[in-house]
Amino acid sequence: MAEFTLPKNSRIRPGKTFKADADAARVKTFRIYRWDPDSGENPRVDSYEVDLDDCGPMVLDAIIHIKNQIDPTLTFRRSCREGICGSCAMNIAGTNTLACTRSISEYSGDIKIYPLPHMPVVKDLVPDLSNFYAQLESVQPWLQADSAVAPNRERLQSPEERKKLDGLYECILCACCSTSCPSYWWNSDRYLGPATLLQAYRWIADSRDEAKGARLDNLEDPFRVYRCHTIMNCTNACPKGLNPAKAIAEIKHELAHRQGVV
Repeated sequence: MAEFTLPKNSRIRPGKTFKADADAARVKTFRIYRWDPDSGENPRVDSYEVDLDDCGPMVLDAIIHIKNQIDPTLTFRRSCREGICGSCAMNIAGTNTLACTRSISEYSGDIKIYPLPHMPVVKDLVPDLSNFYAQLESVQPWLQADSAVAPNRERLQSPEERKKLDGLYECILCACCSTSCPSYWWNSDRYLGPATLLQAYRWIADSRDEAKGARLDNLEDPFRVYRCHTIMNCTNACPKGLNPAKAIAEIKHELAHRQGVV
């Protein structure tokens, strides 16, 4: 009989507990994934009791409070704190989201915080996004047009053409959608994933871009697009309310259309 075991460093052990002051009135416990590659130890989950009267209302406020006031070794990414940069994407209470846009009051009981799933971890809550950004670069997410434009003029498009970009340009590349996708978990070496494909379609749909054929050629592959099985996790996870699954379906339609299938 075959016996399968997990790699040693995949087993998460109990961590430290940091108690709040005895006179704390409103205490919330945050259970946070910790892993330091330099320590040689297995990952652990540390528990931090936070007095909510001492920090702001958002989950990111609590994480910043923990780092500043309780445990300076905690490592995470953050920047804008306004749901624009995507830096603080992490898995909170089982859902990929932005820590800066989620209120602590939304959660009952302890709040469990992990890095984005199925990604290599750099340290603690910081995932390694090297492959994610390499895939983004592969679809050349910038305007490509060789036709001449009158001096001192922009490349114009009608309001109707501009409206086709709604729901596409708002993507902040937080990777919440891609890291919620089972197809991306198993095929991230070849499948581009929801975020990258949404970016790809954003330029395919742009009337000012003149590289549509080359863009579709780049995506014509059994894995790069077609590993999407329309599970819809990506759309459910997007903190900006976008629909990557629809963008992927539009790419499939464009590929089928030029093959004469539809």
